[in-house]
Amino acid sequence: MRALVCHEYGSYENLRIEDVAAPAMKPGHIRVAVHAAGVSFAAMLGIQGKHQNKPGLPYVPGNELSGVVTEVAPDVDGFKPGDRVISPCQSGAFGAEVVTPAFNAHRMPDSMSFAEGTNFPTLYPTAYGALRWKAQLRRGEVLLVHGAGGGSGLTAVEIGKAMGAVVIATAGGADKLAMAKKLGADHGIDSRSEDIRARVLEITGGRGADVIYDPVGGEVFDASMRCVAPEGRIIPMGFASGKVPQIPANILLVKNITVIGFYYGYYNGWGARHGETLVEGELDRRRSMVREAMSEMFRWYEAGWLKPPAAGHFPLDRWVEAFRLIEDRKVVGKASLDPTV
Repeated sequence: MRALVCHEYGSYENLRIEDVAAPAMKPGHIRVAVHAAGVSFAAMLGIQGKHQNKPGLPYVPGNELSGVVTEVAPDVDGFKPGDRVISPCQSGAFGAEVVTPAFNAHRMPDSMSFAEGTNFPTLYPTAYGALRWKAQLRRGEVLLVHGAGGGSGLTAVEIGKAMGAVVIATAGGADKLAMAKKLGADHGIDSRSEDIRARVLEITGGRGADVIYDPVGGEVFDASMRCVAPEGRIIPMGFASGKVPQIPANILLVKNITVIGFYYGYYNGWGARHGETLVEGELDRRRSMVREAMSEMFRWYEAGWLKPPAAGHFPLDRWVEAFRLIEDRKVVGKASLDPTV
């Protein structure tokens, strides 16, 4: 099959399109013909060898896919060839075919395009899980979303708005803020030219944000610590700035605030890779939570509450262009690759 292959950790420019063997079928799995694969900061970290899930070399990158089921293992119920599905995967999405665990896959709404679907394997459920399961965001609370020009931030804007929050979005540039407001943000702050702390306090009448969703880190996280409300919750979702922040415990104490870790792969069972011992039924409980969340988000999509923004759907041989959008911070929404062309 045709695939984009990483032979050494480093720049995405060193990837090569090759013909490789299709993945072998396994019990409990389905085979999917990939029509769109998400291009993400996480995928770039994997190619650089910097992601917490470090695959062995050589490997086919890509963690988010949408496509059509072509084969179902005999022990799998609930899927059939021809089903349109989305699925996260630990690698392999930048290839023509992926064999993925059936419990990771979800049937897409008929009205959803494959490019739109690449937002749903990880981005939307990550925002949903972080805001509902962990931060317990309540209707009427103020949600501050950083990096609201990229896919991670924009999905958090939409999920927060669907949950009834007042959403403040920060992003670098007017075009990114315009997209955030189009998708539901009530207020926008240009992180290139405005003081985040001062503007958040101004918008909230001096109180600060109740929940902060931060895929950026670095100085942005430092600003969050200075504009979070008493008893607020901060969720560090990534470090696109390149700097992992150090958390000052004295501020946590004085303001009664909570910093929350959240890794969505844990709910798909990937946490076991990090030495976790699962008690009986625990993984089934988590996967049930994921199924319920996906059902609710698909209802929100069909109701028009979620409008996945596409930053471009590129042929596989234009992967450098797609990744450069992320590296140059020009991406607005989600870029994806099509391994079929």
